Amino acid sequence: MSDTTTLEQKLQVLQNRKKTNFTSTISDERGSELEYNGHKISDLVAWWSVAKVIGHLWLKRDLPEYACTFIETIMILLADHGPAVSGATNTIVTARAGKDVVSSLIAWLATIGPRFGGAVTGAGIWLVDAVNRWISPGELVKEMKQKWVYIQWIWHKVKSIYDPDIRCKLMQDLAKTFPTTKHLEFALWVEELTTQKKPNLILNVDGHIAALLCDMLSDLWYTPEEIARMVKADLFNSFFVLSRSIWFIGHYLDQQRLNEWLYRTPWWDILYDVE
Repeated sequence: MSDTTTLEQKLQVLQNRKKTNFTSTISDERGSELEYNGHKISDLVAWWSVAKVIGHLWLKRDLPEYACTFIETIMILLADHGPAVSGATNTIVTARAGKDVVSSLIAWLATIGPRFGGAVTGAGIWLVDAVNRWISPGELVKEMKQKWVYIQWIWHKVKSIYDPDIRCKLMQDLAKTFPTTKHLEFALWVEELTTQKKPNLILNVDGHIAALLCDMLSDLWYTPEEIARMVKADLFNSFFVLSRSIWFIGHYLDQQRLNEWLYRTPWWDILYDVE
């Protein structure tokens, strides 16, 4: 339409247009070249990073430098956590069964939940709600105790205040580049209370990432309501899935390289409690 087209004419065209089945607001491949959120890829490859792409395709924002560094750091810190955790085990067992990389990735994705990976989203939901309601860390801990809700983002099986997780230290150092860190500060106040009970009730890496993601979104001028919707839409877990997929593809390729055969759990690792 030309610039001289009246509002009434535009409305008439929209009313007469056939209803579409899909709406896309992040990319367009119909022109001479692909566009990401309105930016031609030829204009972007020279100076964009993967974090910049995530910003436009996930958040529809041109991310500032500190946010790009933060997202790239998340990708590195979550890219591997050894072969023993449930997701890695599922990937390895599936790969050794002779399945392909997609099947092996699906096997690990099925393990994501409140006990594995879901803590990032769980932390975000509670932190956004608590900060928006202006309650104290003590009130939050009391509320969760009354509701018998496990604080997913406060606890570590191995690490404690005496043997801290280096990933958390790196997150706190990175937080110094953020304009504001109200969500992280709130989460660390909760940690001060919980570690008085047990030294391993620390703010874990999931909690650090969730808190800083909340602070990043707040700094990008998203409203508290928008942030809450994005958390519930599993945006935070999306970062976990993306980074961990690097890890599990690595485990799949490692098993192929080693030419490992079908896995069978040995009898000595099973308790046959049969009467």
